[in-house]
Amino acid sequence: MQFTRMRVTGFKSFVEPTELAIEDGLTGIVGPNGCGKSNLVEALRWAMGETSAKQMRGGEMDDVIFAGTADRPARNLAEVILTLDNSDRVAPAQFNDSEELDIIRRIERGNGSSYKVNGTEVRARDIQTLFADASTGARSTAIVSQGRIGALINAKPTQRRMLLEEAAGITGLHARRHEAELRLRAAESNLERLEDVVGALEEQHRLLKRQARQASRYRNLSDHIKRHEAILLHLRWIATQADRASAVEQLQEIESLVADLTEAVAAATTAQANAATVLPGLRQNEAEAAAALQRLMVARDALDAEERRIEAARAAIATRIAQIDSDTEREKGLGRDAEEAIARLETESTDIRGAQAREAEDLETAKKRLAEAEAEVTERERTLAELTRSVVADETREATLNRQITEFG
Repeated sequence: MQFTRMRVTGFKSFVEPTELAIEDGLTGIVGPNGCGKSNLVEALRWAMGETSAKQMRGGEMDDVIFAGTADRPARNLAEVILTLDNSDRVAPAQFNDSEELDIIRRIERGNGSSYKVNGTEVRARDIQTLFADASTGARSTAIVSQGRIGALINAKPTQRRMLLEEAAGITGLHARRHEAELRLRAAESNLERLEDVVGALEEQHRLLKRQARQASRYRNLSDHIKRHEAILLHLRWIATQADRASAVEQLQEIESLVADLTEAVAAATTAQANAATVLPGLRQNEAEAAAALQRLMVARDALDAEERRIEAARAAIATRIAQIDSDTEREKGLGRDAEEAIARLETESTDIRGAQAREAEDLETAKKRLAEAEAEVTERERTLAELTRSVVADETREATLNRQITEFG
């Protein structure tokens, strides 16, 4: 590849577009100090990928843009175009489809540089590799500046080796090897990070598996608890139904007893009224009958008091029955829930049969509740017996009073 021309626009002192033709043979630039000879060399090096502002005799890369004069305003853009002859097709494969290569480097103030080859955006490394394959570059020994010959003579073996490698045309291979090493190190770093991520994911997967096992165990335990609660509610509902039937029977017996006592009181009241009607004819026996009548009044008061006690007992029993009815309604609701649970349990009868061995404890609890219900029935039977004895005593007392009334009548 051969340089054919260079076009400079807005680069340092070249504010206007300037084109330098590079002909075959020796091309020289002659002029006084300060005319821009060094700026052309720097433009060449800058277009070949120079990245150091110090090498461009500036503090930052934006200093290569025309800074303005008293008569000309500053520019915000600088551009250098190098044209190469690629008729021998020795350029890298991505640029080797054209006989002429236009290498463009453009810098905009505050936005950095961009590179193009034949109008296609490329990287700075691609430009540097292109020139390295051609045994040149921004810092190539092919560009000999003042004092460079003495530096080469006094160079260390490593520096001389770089000169020989450049002369042998293998600088591009070293650049590619360096880029490949960078990519390899980046790939190794990515693999290490990937291994860390995989390890973290494996730990997370292990934790999730353990949580899944715990959730499955929780669901199984919940199903067992629901089945046992349904069975317990059904047993409670059966016990409540038995209690309600027993209470209804007791209520009927007590109501019958109250009715009998009411009839007896009515009869006694009638007898008293009859006795009061015959009292005017028995004035002569008033003194003797007064004492007997006083005793009858006392007995009647006692009977009234007994009647009030019975009424109070009846009211208490009615309250108890209302409470039992309320409990019955609640137990009916629980019973309906239990029936629904039983319906679900019937579909799981096979599992329940298998769980019957574990339900021995629940059966023992049900037996205990049955024993408590039997004890409560026994207690209520004892209460009924006491009420019966009280009624018999009242009947006996009433018969005695009736007999005394008959005797005094």
